[in-house]
Parts: sequence; C-alpha cells; structure tokens
Amino acid sequence: GQGHLLGRLAAIVAKQLLLGRKVVVGNKLKYLAFLSPYHFRAPSRIFRLTVRVMLPHKTKRGQVVRLKPTRKCALLGRLAHEVGWKYRAVTATLEEKRKEKAKIHYRRKKQPMRLWKQAEKNLEKKTDKYTEVLKTHGLLV
Repeated sequence: GQGHLLGRLAAIVAKQLLLGRKVVVGNKLKYLAFLSPYHFRAPSRIFRLTVRVMLPHKTKRGQVVRLKPTRKCALLGRLAHEVGWKYRAVTATLEEKRKEKAKIHYRRKKQPMRLWKQAEKNLEKKTDKYTEVLKTHGLLV
C-alpha cells in the first residue's frame, strides 16, 4: 500500500542481501514522520519482522546472508534510541550481568573438563600395553 516505506525498504534490502551485496540502511527522519502513536520502538522489532519474513533464513541460500564479523554495520539499538526506544540503558546493564554470569558458568564448566582430561592421561598410562596389542591385531585404529 501507499506510504509503507519500511516494507519497501525491507524488500529491497532483502533482495540485495540475497544477491550478496553490502547494504547500509538509515533514515531516521522519514521513520519519525511515519510513526503512529502506537508502534514498535525496540530495535529487535523495528526491522526484524520486515526483513526476516522476506529472507529464506532456514535454507542454505538464506544462511549465507547472515552478518559476518568483518562487515561494517550500524547498530540498530542506537537508531531506535534516537527514535524513542527507552530501554537502551536497561539492556546494557542486563547484558553486562549476562556476561558476568556466562563467565562464572564457563569457569565452572572448565574445571570438570580439566579433570576429565587429566583422568584420560592417567588412564592412558595404564592402558598403553593393551592398546599396542589391539593395534597389532587391527582392532584399534
């Protein structure tokens, strides 16, 4: 329909991504003029639904389009904050808490892995003579 600028933009972006081209999107002023009193402000909702439904994200062709670490990009969080999204600071603090929890979890996970490797080394010393026999008979590769 007329005035659906985001949908048209998303269609063009999706097509260019599928063709393997780099895409830069950003026009805050037009988006501000487009807004109604009730609208999505979260960055995850502003652009996600419009582009994602246009990409075959579950196929090989669509997975190639995913953002690579070497590509330049503008963070949608900053753009959404400028448009009126109020939760940028909240999500930043929650992200810091999540990272701290992830570090603690990884440390706890690493300790049993270290013990497991040590146990394998200890067991290897005891089973060396048996592995030689099994290799000579072709039962162990």
